Amino acid sequence: MPANRLQQQLEDLRDQLAQDPPLSEEDRASLFILTQEIELQLARQAAAAPDATLVDGVNLAVERFEASHPTLAGTLRNILQSLANMGI
Repeated sequence: MPANRLQQQLEDLRDQLAQDPPLSEEDRASLFILTQEIELQLARQAAAAPDATLVDGVNLAVERFEASHPTLAGTLRNILQSLANMGI
């Protein structure tokens, strides 16, 4: 169940990015890489140990977008909570 919720939150993040918020190419690329890392962690969750740097990356993204893009930051916080619920 937590994995399904995380998948939905990732989809929400993709939808928000598709609405073309005013992000620099660097910010957009960083969020794209972060979503790929989360998906990779989901794919290998049963076979590998959790990647602690993934949580750090999401935390940094929350801090980075807190003031300029609060909706994105909120979605990223939800993703963090889902990762924590999954033991990642």
